Amino acid sequence: MSVFLVGKICKKTVVWYPQIKSPLSFALASHLHARSSSRAKPFTTMIQHIRLSENFFFKQLFDRASCTYSYLLADTESKEAIIVDPVIDLAERDAKIIDNLGLKLKYSINTHMHADHITGSGILKKLLPGSQSVISTASQALADKYVGNGDILQFGNHKIEVRATPGHTNGCVTYVCHDQGIAFTGDTLLIRGCGRTDFQEGNSEKLYDSVYNQIFSLPDNFRLFPAHDYNGIMDTTVWEEKKFNPRLTKTKEQFVEIMNNLNLAYPAQIDKALPANKVCGLYNLPPEMGEKYKSFLQIASP
Repeated sequence: MSVFLVGKICKKTVVWYPQIKSPLSFALASHLHARSSSRAKPFTTMIQHIRLSENFFFKQLFDRASCTYSYLLADTESKEAIIVDPVIDLAERDAKIIDNLGLKLKYSINTHMHADHITGSGILKKLLPGSQSVISTASQALADKYVGNGDILQFGNHKIEVRATPGHTNGCVTYVCHDQGIAFTGDTLLIRGCGRTDFQEGNSEKLYDSVYNQIFSLPDNFRLFPAHDYNGIMDTTVWEEKKFNPRLTKTKEQFVEIMNNLNLAYPAQIDKALPANKVCGLYNLPPEMGEKYKSFLQIASP
């Protein structure tokens, strides 16, 4: 709401609001202007992102069926790469991108044992020999390499820290690239939401503590990339979620109450996804996938 000085009447400063057809005293006008300004959200409240290093490659990938995000990271000098949360249905797509870019996949890493899709880490090992599958020890799933809280994964000149963030599942971890100001939160923290806690070892109190101790403790300008988003939003920040997340801005008691009353439907893919994900997405596949990947399964090994 614009304000224009128009003169003085009886030694009082008078202002004119174009929307109001009469002069107002300075005090009243100031009050109205302050209220108008308080509702505005100027860009000065935004925080500046950390710039990615020149030798750090980053690509965000998407699976329409499960609304899963996968993330390809690489060192442009050594060409070593890692992929976060690959999906089996798109493993060939991911392998082709990696090959086209001249990258060498070192690790396929999972943020947790997924219940809504089968991991692509096992098939990627066959498509790109020399790569290894990675998951947390607490997940109790099969992989080439196991990680726990505080571990570091190196790819070229870059590294990623493992932070244990249980609550959605016991084996959930968040991967943090401190130098780049980014973190991959899996299902622990979603954009304006979080993973459900009503199955697969879920625990609302643990999830709340994980978010506050391991994710909200990061700098406010760190960008966060979840495993899923169902509204077309690609990323968020620590600051945004601390300010706007409708669940995690509550007290722990309120959060637990919210999570206990979500009344969500049984996960549609869980009976297919969990058995396969326990064995790196190489065994216990649904019949249609077993047929599709028969040539890989004949030579498959953990």
